[in-house]
Amino acid sequence: MAIPNYAYLKLKMPGPNDVITIESTYEHAYDCDIECIEYAEALVEAETLIINLNRLGSEAPNSKRRAGTFEPTEVVKLILVDPTCSNGRALRISATLDSK
Repeated sequence: MAIPNYAYLKLKMPGPNDVITIESTYEHAYDCDIECIEYAEALVEAETLIINLNRLGSEAPNSKRRAGTFEPTEVVKLILVDPTCSNGRALRISATLDSK
């Protein structure tokens, strides 16, 4: 039984004794509009984040591997730790790395 008038920002409804009129200001209506837009944008961002997290979860690496373990590439070369020493200690690095 309520009648809204958006142009005048009024809401009228029958009351127990007379017509009840609720009024607002344009500033308050503008603030409410901005708040609704920000809320809608936050919902869209949250949905996008959930979709991205689900996609990343499905692309997760093999859980059998431990963090910090490395798999060697097919082409490696040995670099001596101390070229002046003959103890044979060497590092393995990829032969396809950039010189930088």
